[in-house]
Amino acid sequence: MAFSSVQFLFVFLPLALAVYWLCPKRLRNAVLGAFSLLFFAWAGLKGAAILVLLAGINWLGGLSLGRLAHKRPLLTVLVLLDLAVLGVFKYAGFAAETVNAFAPGLVPVLAPALPLGISFYVFTAIGYCADVAAGRVTPEKSPFRFAVFLAFFGHGPSGPIVRYGQQAPQLDPCGQARCVSADRFCYGIKRLVLGLAKKAIIADQLALIYAKVAAVPAATLPAPILVLGYTAYMMQLYFDFSGYSDMAIGIGEFFGITLPENFDYPYLACSVGEYWRRWHISLSGWFRDYVYIPLGGSRCRLRRTCLNLLIVFTLTGLWHGAAWQYVVFGLLHGVILCLERLGLGQLLSQLPKFFRHLYTVVVLWATLIIFGAPGLREGLAAWRGILTWQSGARGYTLAAFADTKLLLILAASFLLCGPLQALSPRLKKALYERNAPSPAGMVLLLVLLFLGLMRVTAGTYSAFIYFQF
Repeated sequence: MAFSSVQFLFVFLPLALAVYWLCPKRLRNAVLGAFSLLFFAWAGLKGAAILVLLAGINWLGGLSLGRLAHKRPLLTVLVLLDLAVLGVFKYAGFAAETVNAFAPGLVPVLAPALPLGISFYVFTAIGYCADVAAGRVTPEKSPFRFAVFLAFFGHGPSGPIVRYGQQAPQLDPCGQARCVSADRFCYGIKRLVLGLAKKAIIADQLALIYAKVAAVPAATLPAPILVLGYTAYMMQLYFDFSGYSDMAIGIGEFFGITLPENFDYPYLACSVGEYWRRWHISLSGWFRDYVYIPLGGSRCRLRRTCLNLLIVFTLTGLWHGAAWQYVVFGLLHGVILCLERLGLGQLLSQLPKFFRHLYTVVVLWATLIIFGAPGLREGLAAWRGILTWQSGARGYTLAAFADTKLLLILAASFLLCGPLQALSPRLKKALYERNAPSPAGMVLLLVLLFLGLMRVTAGTYSAFIYFQF
């Protein structure tokens, strides 16, 4: 049940809000926990059961960590258990296929259904246990508060990855931090509508271009079509993911829970290092605090720092998916960050901002070809086709992949991913200020809401017709 689906927008969210606000304050965490469990159960009962099991283990583990003098053994067990569950469901099949590539038939390939949001709540649980063990936070005693922290449906499926230290003041349903004013609720509506517009009006439309390009072998496509397809993918990825984050933040505000910002116009970055400080901020921060710094971070020799970067970004790539293309994507970014540490960053700093930005965008686009391709081989074939500017097979014209409307949406996405906000600080402020919108802002939000809902309902109607006939 996606945030942009008819079921969520017209049934689940209104029902959750109605029950939450009608029940007494002391029961509101139980209501949120129940609706969050229902949300995950909608995607699969097995996945919901795994979430409940991990929530119970990490809640009890946190309480035990708070009492023990020697915490490292139990912390190690908890982390390994969380990673084992993630590994079985997300990486076991990939590992078996890799082994079988060298010794066919040696290992059976397991392909269990991936539980919804497992990567996000496993990392959230690991961060919680690590913070308790380090004494940065005190263990949560209430299972209902812990359930809201770990599995609140607003951030459970697609993040951001939350930290207990940030969320703890908001977990008390009777506390001041949980109070929802009219301005706060309006701000939630604004973020929800903006996220829906990003997802339904821009990302889902750009996905039509990319889907057509990805469906054809890269070796047969003309280079301009490959450039178009993977440029559309780059923009789709941003508007899809940042749109979901905006919707998550808006949903959180309805229930008095402020979630951290996850994107800060990453395509305006002037280096790859700056890009990762702006893109999926909660994931980058998690790897920094729980992997990079414990490895030694940048406090050690330069050679060791580069090794730490390679380890972290290989894991970052693998986190995004169980396939070699994601490993290669992570390694590429690790290598580029090492080069920036070794002198490339200093060289770039001497260039005008335009050229630093151009370098970053080109590097991101080139690596996202590997990330977004149907497989590593297809990604390399797309690289080859673009670098040699291949003519491709006959019959592939621009009109077959994108009409005028889609090309206009693609052009608009270039402006709306950051340049327009950078040129107009008042617009950027209006998008994120917590006060009630102005009359003009309300009109704009109503137009975006109407267009977003039109796209959502049109997609649902098309799916209904497809399944009926």
